[in-house]
Amino acid sequence: MRLTVDDADIFAATGGKPFDPALPLVVFLHGAGFDHSIWALPARWFAHHGHAVLAPDLPGHGRSGGKALGSIADMADWTVRLIKAAGATRARLVGHSMGSLIALETASRHPDAVSEISLLAAGASMKVSPDLLAAAEANQHDAIDMVSIWGHGFRASLGGSRAPGLWMLGGGERVLEAAPPGVLHSDLAACNAYTGALEAAASLAIPATLILGERDMMTPLRSGTELAGAIKGARRVVLPGAGHMLTAERPDEVLAALIGGRV
Repeated sequence: MRLTVDDADIFAATGGKPFDPALPLVVFLHGAGFDHSIWALPARWFAHHGHAVLAPDLPGHGRSGGKALGSIADMADWTVRLIKAAGATRARLVGHSMGSLIALETASRHPDAVSEISLLAAGASMKVSPDLLAAAEANQHDAIDMVSIWGHGFRASLGGSRAPGLWMLGGGERVLEAAPPGVLHSDLAACNAYTGALEAAASLAIPATLILGERDMMTPLRSGTELAGAIKGARRVVLPGAGHMLTAERPDEVLAALIGGRV
């Protein structure tokens, strides 16, 4: 599906079903340097179970035009404009990593536009290693290697894909390699600069689920637990042994946590 947001041509996957703005909307927000493809399984499930789905490529990412946005606040405001461009007014937001910060900030800044949030690999802060930031700024492949190695749990380094014939580390690297120069650094810098997670969390009065990896090296479990504690009534799901790339490492468990017995 193609949408125009801020005069830019934006691509959003719809989970294999025609988009119907009259249905309850779920918006899936990807992480730094990635695109809509990480949401293939949950986007399809929700689209085939009574929901409208938008899994956009953020501006400057994947198949979307425009320039990568430089702050989490800008991405949050853009998310609301995306929802309106699709003809909807309110959505459940599901975000991974940087996408979780976008979902959180959107819910805080625009409470009337968000019905529920689900945050994957989220944390109370998302500080980025100076070495990773420097490598990304220089457009060195080292940055992609760092994200891949630090982002995946132990099983992923041995293969471990739930889909036969696929390679988790290599698949993630190919998506990051396809991003235009500067996009990964822009995203990582936005995460590193964002300091409003706990304040945003404390302002929420909507259902919230946090899905966390026990062995996440990029947003450690203790940081996700701190964030969950700041959201009144938040549900916390910890996936044993999992790293940061939860949709690749534990797709079935992530989907089960998103469904939560309520859909």
